[in-house]
Amino acid sequence: MTIPLLEYLPTSQNQRVASFEVPGDENSFLFTTQNLLSASEMDILIQAAYRQIFNEQQMLVFNRQKPLESQLRNGQITVRDFIRGLVLSDSFRRNNYEVNNNYRFSQMCVQRILGRDIYNEQEKIAWSIVIATKGLQGFIDELLNSDEYMSNFGYDTVPYQRRRILPQHPQGELPFARTPRYGEDYRVKLEAMGYFKPIKPMYRWSWQQPPYPLVARLAGAAIVLGGASLLAVGTVAVALAALEIISL
Repeated sequence: MTIPLLEYLPTSQNQRVASFEVPGDENSFLFTTQNLLSASEMDILIQAAYRQIFNEQQMLVFNRQKPLESQLRNGQITVRDFIRGLVLSDSFRRNNYEVNNNYRFSQMCVQRILGRDIYNEQEKIAWSIVIATKGLQGFIDELLNSDEYMSNFGYDTVPYQRRRILPQHPQGELPFARTPRYGEDYRVKLEAMGYFKPIKPMYRWSWQQPPYPLVARLAGAAIVLGGASLLAVGTVAVALAALEIISL
C-alpha cells in the first residue's frame, strides 16, 4: 500500500491569500499559451520554462529537449506536459536529482514547480518520503497533479516564483534561480575528490620583493654591467679623440 503524503501545516499565510500587490519589478511576468502565440512568443515561453526548471546555470544547448519543444509548438502537449518532460529528462536527473539527497531535491522541486519555498521541515520530510516510495516520476506527478499547481498554473502557464513580496519587508525574496543546484553534502564529496583546490600562485607579489627575485637580480646586474661597459668604452674613445690618437 502506498504511503499517503504526510500532513503538514503551512507556517506562513503569504502563499494562501489572493494577490494584492501593485504590479512592479517584484512581480513575475506570466508566460501562458491561453492566447494564440506567434513563433517568437513561443520561443520566449520555452526559454522561460527552461529558466524556471533548469535555472540560468543549466540553460545550455546540451540540455535542450527539442522533441518536447516541437510537440509544444504543434499543440500536441500542454505547458504542464512540457514541464513534466523537462523535470524527467536525463539532463535534469543527472544535474539535480543524482547530486542531491531527497530532502534537498524535494525542496528544489517545490521551488521550481510550485513556485514557492517549502513551508517547514515537515513538508520537506513529507515530499522526501514520496520520492523514496514512488520514485522520481511519481514524485513529479504528485506535484503537477496537486490542487496547488492546478489552481495557480493549470495546463497552460509556466510556473513562476509566486508572492516574492513578504509582509512588512521592503524587498522580496531572492529569486530561486540563485539557489545552488546541489547541497553542502555533495560539495564536501567534490572537495574530497580534489575539486575546488586553491591554485598556488607562482609567486607572491610585494612592493619590497619583486616576482622571481633571483631572475630579477641577475637581469638587473646584466643591465648595469652592460651599461657600465658602454659608458667606459665611450669615455676612453672621447679621451683618445681629444689627444688626436683616434678620430671619431
